[in-house]
Amino acid sequence: MSVTKEKPVTSNILQKEMNELLEQNKRLDGRALEEHRKITFDVGILEKAEGSAIVSLGDTIVLVGIKVELGNPFPDTPNQGVLTVNAELLPLASPSFEPGPPDETSIALARYVDRSIRESKVLDLDSLVLIPGKLVYVVYVDVYVLDYGGNLIDASVLAAVKALENTTMNKYEVSGDAPRKTEEKISLPLKDRPVSTTFGIIGTKYFIDPNLEEEQASEGFLSFTFTKAGNVCAVMKNERGYVSPSQVLEMMETAWQKAKEIGAIMGWRSE
Repeated sequence: MSVTKEKPVTSNILQKEMNELLEQNKRLDGRALEEHRKITFDVGILEKAEGSAIVSLGDTIVLVGIKVELGNPFPDTPNQGVLTVNAELLPLASPSFEPGPPDETSIALARYVDRSIRESKVLDLDSLVLIPGKLVYVVYVDVYVLDYGGNLIDASVLAAVKALENTTMNKYEVSGDAPRKTEEKISLPLKDRPVSTTFGIIGTKYFIDPNLEEEQASEGFLSFTFTKAGNVCAVMKNERGYVSPSQVLEMMETAWQKAKEIGAIMGWRSE
């Protein structure tokens, strides 16, 4: 995902330099075309949240906090819990981020994280119902970009799922229509652990996990989110650039191989 509102003048210079390197299957930072940056993570770092995780993907750092409350289900899904994802691009993370209400970039990021979680069935929403049609657990996933070094999508999806994995919440018992909070803590009912893989595209060349300079020079971006079983549960392409159907299939195959590698780093094993 490119969050640059307007391509900087230097992007044309970068693009020329990148084109020359890509012809030799090289990149600005010395990585191979199919090599992602170093990934590290930590969990349980927010004391007042039900769950939290921080993920570093190269210079990109994303923090996710989870809050769980009781609330009403949506009218069209009375027998499911509620999932709400928000993303905030903190001004301290980049000069291009401005304070104020969410812009289209943060909204798009939140929607993609939401889709990756929802469509992969990570969270068993059916198990979050206390009183059908009346009372459910509401899970808030808040994504905070702390340092923007390119490729917010992959880092945000990883951090969100790791935070969900870290979440524990109060268990409620229901007698009639009255919920009662118990002393017991329970984990969220999780079914999967999806992984997102994003490509930058310049001409006919594409490369995994674009850093900030590569984002500024790229002509387009394409992201895939995979379940542990290898099913694609979310895809997003930005409005710029053209990708042929054969390229999409090639990228999808590469993305799945990298998703398995990244999943192993995050401690997620195939069942």
